[in-house]
Amino acid sequence: MDVAATQETHPNTELVDYQVDPARYKHWRLSFDPPVATLTMDVAEDGGLRSGYKLKLNSYDLGVDIELHDALQRIRFEHPEIRSVVITSAKNRVFCSGANIYMLGLSSHAWKVNFCKFTNETRNGIEDSSAHSGLKFLAALNGTTAGGGYELALACDEIVLIDDRSSAVSLPELPLLGVLPGTGGLTRITDKRKVRRDHADIFCTNPDGIRGQRAKDWRLVDEIVKPQQFAVHVKQRAQELAAKSDRPADAKGVLLTPLKRTIDESGIHYKYVDIQFDRAARTVTLTVTAPESVKEGTLEEVLAAGANWWPLQMARELDDVILTLRTSELDLGLWLIKTTGNPDSVLAMDNFILTHQANWFVREVLGMMRRTFARLDVTSRSMYAIVEPGSCFTGTLLELALSADRVFMRDAPDAETAATVMLSEMNFGALPMPNHLSRLAARFYQDESQLSVSRAKIGSKLSPQEALAVGLVTIAPDDLDWEDELRQAIESRVALSPDGLTGLEANLRFGGSETLETRVFGRLSAWQNWIFIRPNAVGANGALKVYGTGAPVKFNWERV
Repeated sequence: MDVAATQETHPNTELVDYQVDPARYKHWRLSFDPPVATLTMDVAEDGGLRSGYKLKLNSYDLGVDIELHDALQRIRFEHPEIRSVVITSAKNRVFCSGANIYMLGLSSHAWKVNFCKFTNETRNGIEDSSAHSGLKFLAALNGTTAGGGYELALACDEIVLIDDRSSAVSLPELPLLGVLPGTGGLTRITDKRKVRRDHADIFCTNPDGIRGQRAKDWRLVDEIVKPQQFAVHVKQRAQELAAKSDRPADAKGVLLTPLKRTIDESGIHYKYVDIQFDRAARTVTLTVTAPESVKEGTLEEVLAAGANWWPLQMARELDDVILTLRTSELDLGLWLIKTTGNPDSVLAMDNFILTHQANWFVREVLGMMRRTFARLDVTSRSMYAIVEPGSCFTGTLLELALSADRVFMRDAPDAETAATVMLSEMNFGALPMPNHLSRLAARFYQDESQLSVSRAKIGSKLSPQEALAVGLVTIAPDDLDWEDELRQAIESRVALSPDGLTGLEANLRFGGSETLETRVFGRLSAWQNWIFIRPNAVGANGALKVYGTGAPVKFNWERV
């Protein structure tokens, strides 16, 4: 059944398609002059993803950011010759005015939160590519830049602001809307740009923003340039950034062909990822399949396989389904994660990736896997990994279990068909969480003695009791208790408050070290989540609700 038919089956579900391609872009233009690509924002006012608002002044909604995410993916995989990316605007004297305020005012609470989360993940992806893939980003602010527009600039390696006596950068959410910059603005100006606290206080409470020399002096931008020299300066600086990259100049790109999927009443089905809904139980069973055959392969064969190479196709399918479930299946609060396939095939893939990660394509695939698994870490759903006979929780796919809140492993008496798990070198840093730790290091709070025990087990098929002893699973019931223990764990979980679980899981998943990313998701997103339901923002006379109507804002003046 196609997507449209599925929407009719579930009329209350807002199904958002995260798949797009440049031929269907409404809001971005992508051009190439190797080694530089230019992403030009030219938002169509009437091109909103939902009705009821116009995207004026390069303001954006989820549809605009879906296109941006796709464009970044195209640059990563289809254009290895690109080494730096300029992000700019086609509008006169306007770079981007941020998230569309009227869209936010009309949206449900869940839509606002998911929108902010996806938008911030896209910004994180820019920084991830800069850190790991040799892609450098330059924000060329050719006009006024506000809110989420400035947050997009903050994600870039450098920011250049036109010095035309009127263009400013601003984070006006608090004074104008009674909310916070929802995609990392507060965190990035302190943690990344090291803006002094008192300067940041003025900046974030001044709706008019900061322009010119003061913006540079306060470290809000890296350079200010007069209009006459702006284009030349941007081009020169983009070339200088490109010169620092190690991306190949003469490699052939890999086309990201459309994902094939079927959506019906029972779930969402891809080649390697399958989703089954149990709406009565409010659960999703997510199964990832590994290849059955073990192939060493060569770089030439991997490049020829392109988007069909298992690690890339699996990661793209998993990424698509995570986003779809987040946005469109809000009531299915517990994900039961399963795997199947040949563990030796995953082990061989992991060894190949780590051996050849200096190759641009293999490196990009590893980056895609890293960013996809990181989406699980920040997803506000409970996750149980279910390890049974026939499972394939090995190496890369073991990361799925290590992402889960609990891991259940069935201890069957038959040794030949018993469930096993297997570690690979991939579990020791190649796929870090948003806190920059491997999931094993986070699990054991960086205890080297426990990590050493785990490392000694690489390549060994661990039985339930062995996995329990190493600390890789939570509980290993025997056959007699398996069904009852799992049923009780599922029923008790879905009976708990979803709000409380979201707070609990975010705290427990990111215990220990803090990073910019965990501060954004674990703190700022939580604060924004709370502020989005307070009457000062979204009440009948809240700042977000009355913006643009001429009606006065009425605040409850209590500080809570």
